[in-house]
Amino acid sequence: MAPATDEELVRAVLDGDQDAFRKLVERYQGRLVNYLFRLLRDLDEAHDVTQEVFLKVYQALDRFDPRYRFSTWLFRVGQNAAIDVIRKRRLRLVSLSRADDGEEGREWELPSGERGPYGALRNVERGDAIGRAIEGLPDEYRELITLRHYGELSYDDIAALKEMPLGTVKNKLFRGRQMLKERLADFLVD
Repeated sequence: MAPATDEELVRAVLDGDQDAFRKLVERYQGRLVNYLFRLLRDLDEAHDVTQEVFLKVYQALDRFDPRYRFSTWLFRVGQNAAIDVIRKRRLRLVSLSRADDGEEGREWELPSGERGPYGALRNVERGDAIGRAIEGLPDEYRELITLRHYGELSYDDIAALKEMPLGTVKNKLFRGRQMLKERLADFLVD
């Protein structure tokens, strides 16, 4: 039996099936946390906001317009919640490799196909370089790259979420990737 679509799950929740909402949460929780982390730059805060977003969505589920995709609506609610958090704290740039107080922060590791200590070191360096490159992008490009590659949204979903023409989304993603390619030139050649 094929998994239920988002819209079928929404209808089931509205008909009283509470388990259907759990399925929606399981389907999108990881991607939403990842997306919010990229916007907020704080994993604990991303988890907190994700819970708030699912609560808001659950409470407003009767207002969901089935003409649109559930994922687009969910990520729009998430984006708005992140913007509210950012406004409250006044956005600060945070290094991925250091905590705000100057102490060492979280270690970021990427799985490697390379073996040995050199491969592991190279992956850490790549991860740091990718994080810095993404952080260094202008906001409009960073957000679209984040939605596409961390939020795993389609071009159409991003266009709907950002209320942009599809061609503009594709163009800005292309430009953003080009900027990343230039910034990461040293890591593209081994």
